[in-house]
Amino acid sequence: MSVLEKLRIKPMEWVEDSEGPRFRWLDTRLIPWEEVYRETTDYERVARAIKEMEIRGAPAIGIAAGYGMALAAYYSNTNDVNELLAHLEKAKKVLAATRPTAYNLFWALDRVMKKAKDSLGKGVDAIIRAVVEEAKRIHEEDVRQNMEMGKIGSKLIDDGDVVLTHCNTGALATGGYGTALGVIRAAVEEGKRIRVIATETRPLLQGARLTIWELVKEGIDATLITDNMVGYVMYKGLVNKVFVGADRITLDGYVANKIGTYMIATMASRHRIPFYVVAPSSTFDLGLEGDAISIEERSPDEVRTVLGKVLITVPSINVINPAFDITPPNLVTALVTERGIITPPYRENIKRVLSR
Repeated sequence: MSVLEKLRIKPMEWVEDSEGPRFRWLDTRLIPWEEVYRETTDYERVARAIKEMEIRGAPAIGIAAGYGMALAAYYSNTNDVNELLAHLEKAKKVLAATRPTAYNLFWALDRVMKKAKDSLGKGVDAIIRAVVEEAKRIHEEDVRQNMEMGKIGSKLIDDGDVVLTHCNTGALATGGYGTALGVIRAAVEEGKRIRVIATETRPLLQGARLTIWELVKEGIDATLITDNMVGYVMYKGLVNKVFVGADRITLDGYVANKIGTYMIATMASRHRIPFYVVAPSSTFDLGLEGDAISIEERSPDEVRTVLGKVLITVPSINVINPAFDITPPNLVTALVTERGIITPPYRENIKRVLSR
């Protein structure tokens, strides 16, 4: 049995049967009210699923993009190598345009495209097989890496800790295990008695909808708070540690993550609470330094309404809606990766640990 078959929550999968290969995913927009799976043979439908946040979370976005490329290759309907490569380049461009901040997206697309080009001299069928297998490999590697991060990061959690987490970094944001939530899951699996405080994560409520859903499913003691309660629970001594994920980390340790992360990191520093970031090596953009990270600006209606259903303000009011913010390295206690824990100085130690 493969590591993917053992997952309790399966946010996405590659399906092969008599009807032909398909990509299937759990629509996270509908959690916790419904568990609805979508499927397609069209890479453009995958792109739309990423853009509209049916699929979200940096690792999950990367995996889905890989499978989008696999669909583009398999259903290219060409016997010409050059036409196939041109089709894959087009698919790559469409998928890359979906979400600008998550580095895993571009990492996965580049990796799959490289595998296609490495198979150039072997013919169309060989290129298709190589692309499909690489997409599957990215998925399985993500789960294995998340499990390894869980084992490594759980050493930072003590029996009796209360851990605060932000947004959703669990199975639904990855290939099926989790980054920051994977560390929490691993600590519980080791028998540690811990409690989790999850922020609601406005405006799309990923914490309230997704993280709480996962924690309840796993039987982990959880409490939900609004985003503006973070300072209060820290001031009252109700939190021991903070674990969050990341969408992109630069060479010198700047962390792009869900909007609100910087505020939490600042409050954690003020109250001397360890602030840990959990992310696989595929989230690190070693070609970028400082805070020059492209931040996605989303629809103002996400802020004017609750999940697009209930208007909560004047309809025409101006809105800013960045999906992410950037936390500087001086607020980060350590970075947890599948290759080990990285501590300051980050510029030196990120290179050292990720080269293992």
